[in-house]
Amino acid sequence: MASADRTYADPSALLKLYVHEPESAAMSAWRARTKGALPITPHGRLEIVNGICLAAFRKLIDADAMSDAIASFNEDLADGRYSEADVLWRATLRRAGELSRVHTPALGCRSLDALHVATALELGLRSFVTFDARQQRLARAAGLKAITPSV
Repeated sequence: MASADRTYADPSALLKLYVHEPESAAMSAWRARTKGALPITPHGRLEIVNGICLAAFRKLIDADAMSDAIASFNEDLADGRYSEADVLWRATLRRAGELSRVHTPALGCRSLDALHVATALELGLRSFVTFDARQQRLARAAGLKAITPSV
């Protein structure tokens, strides 16, 4: 089992804790088994809040559910389920560019895939949680332990 403080969780995986998606049960079970605070960057926070709001825009949740989900996320932040993690963005973007140059021709990575994997590497983390197959392949290629939560 990965230690939370050594694990980068892709914000799209974390979003499943706040908005019901097919993988929500698996993500909730993984989070319950993984004790400690997960590192989260300001960019990760933005992606989660935006994902919640986007779910409302797409009519997947209503306004009350959106407010509840944002409140739950803020409560998790306040209760220490996440730890604020800052990266040097210039170094992170450089590393993401290098990951793209080396791996995108073979793996078909998106920019955000490279950015999230680069963030994990810049933070010195060892494990990477995601449900995205491309991100998993990139994380492995970059030397991280890729984790796909299951029930």
